[in-house]
Amino acid sequence: MSGGRRRDEPPHPQHHAVANGGAAGRGSVWGKALRSDSAWHDKDEFLDVIYWFRQIIAVILGIIWGVVPLKGFVGIAVFCLINAGVLYLYFSSFQQIDEEEYGGTWELTKEGFMTSFALFLVVWIIFYTAIHYD
Repeated sequence: MSGGRRRDEPPHPQHHAVANGGAAGRGSVWGKALRSDSAWHDKDEFLDVIYWFRQIIAVILGIIWGVVPLKGFVGIAVFCLINAGVLYLYFSSFQQIDEEEYGGTWELTKEGFMTSFALFLVVWIIFYTAIHYD
């Protein structure tokens, strides 16, 4: 056993950094997310994009609702419609994915919805209270 690697030694760690989503891999997910009709080989990657887009929408709408000042059921209903509608258009028209591969339209529509709803409420309440509370 001279000169070669032993069988029980793991391969070099440099090979794992890229294979396990190194810096080069992280940028490509958002690149694919912003390009129309991208190929998604990893289903979890696409579901992560859906999840994080919902969180971004929740923060933006929470700030707008708090500044405007929108109140009550109308604000909640409009948030739900915009959140579900924008994401539906994203995955059905922009990415043109086959919804059945992900368990149907309903599975994609509800992916990360409750978390984004909670985040929206927190941001909305904070901004509304900070700006309009006497």
